Amino acid sequence: MSRDDPEMTNPFEPERLICDLTQSWSEVGGGVGTYLRHKRSHILGKTQHRHLLIVPGPEDAVKEEGRAITATVRSPRVPGSPNYRLMIRNGAVRELLERFRPDLIECQDSYNLPWAAIAHRKRFPETALVGGYFTDFPTVYVERPFSKVMGDTLAGAAGRLCYRYCGHLYRRFDAVFALSENGGATKLRSYGVENVGIVPLGAELGDFGPSRRDDRLRRSLGVGEQQPLLIYVGRLDLEKKPQIVVDAFRKLPEALGARLVLLGEGPLREDIAGLNNPRIVTPGFVRDRQQLARWLASADIYVSGMADETFGVSIVEAQASGLPVVGVEAGAMVDRVTDEIGRLGPVDDSDAMAANILSIWNSDRGRMSAIAQAEARQYSWDSSMAALFGRLYRHAFKASVERQLQSRELARHAYLGVPAE
Repeated sequence: MSRDDPEMTNPFEPERLICDLTQSWSEVGGGVGTYLRHKRSHILGKTQHRHLLIVPGPEDAVKEEGRAITATVRSPRVPGSPNYRLMIRNGAVRELLERFRPDLIECQDSYNLPWAAIAHRKRFPETALVGGYFTDFPTVYVERPFSKVMGDTLAGAAGRLCYRYCGHLYRRFDAVFALSENGGATKLRSYGVENVGIVPLGAELGDFGPSRRDDRLRRSLGVGEQQPLLIYVGRLDLEKKPQIVVDAFRKLPEALGARLVLLGEGPLREDIAGLNNPRIVTPGFVRDRQQLARWLASADIYVSGMADETFGVSIVEAQASGLPVVGVEAGAMVDRVTDEIGRLGPVDDSDAMAANILSIWNSDRGRMSAIAQAEARQYSWDSSMAALFGRLYRHAFKASVERQLQSRELARHAYLGVPAE
């Protein structure tokens, strides 16, 4: 059976080498890292395929463990984000791709690495390429930060230029997926990327639930039954906007007796701790899932100022824990939070966020909790992998075969001097 056989469009037959290529890799958490770990577990546990993971690291190394191959490319750390590295050595990446010759390459970045994969496919056209839109970078890293120094008009123009680049890039892939409609799919379609699939991330829902509530933990924080405990989980950096959550919290009436917990690491943790506010707690990054579930279930409201979520795993985990969510009306938050299970307000508006926190606290939170848990149950890693392997990859392999047949037909017409139809 050749790679051009139509049966090869079935991602489950025969054995494939699936490659994930990303620089959005961290040893401690992170949405892409969580996705890739679950994907590897799925490949090794539920398929006959092999998995090649190419990520940045402190040195060039290849580790082969049965069907799992992990290749690191020596890369410098990202300034201000010590858990991430900048993988810019495309030559080293292409050497790895040529060495292992994967059947399918999935890229989770929009920068230089997809071009290494595209260059590899030009040499080995049988390779299927998949693009995952995990970060809405034109808005996160261009338009929003530029607007603070260049004004909205120039920042908007820069953002649109980057979105046009995304259209130019992702139209080259055999299949493209976003994590949610408002977290990227709608925007990509508007820039000419057709047939954008939706592959939502999952959550380990069995780990989370209201039953994990720990009254001793609440008492250790000085929180009474009639006092709200707010919680945020994620990186403490400018992109995630925890400072908006802190500002909103400080605007709540002191008589409310609220407490705020921010779980995570990042450059803003020291600044927040430096406020010396005994009602704000920053325990750091919680690696243990049971401890995370305990923290979430012991809280009353989940709060986030992140404007550009492409999916929002922490939101789903909070909802699975029975928490209503207060967030902002942007990105995947729009897909995850309705008035039945939370409140959304304007981006960067701590006054509106404080008002929404009070609104939720004074609402029927029991009803919200039940609806939130039901909403979260649709997001499991099994369903995510079914969408990825059962639909998206199947489409990618089929498109790859069709692309090769079309290329050969064009070459044949050119050789014969016959115009292609």
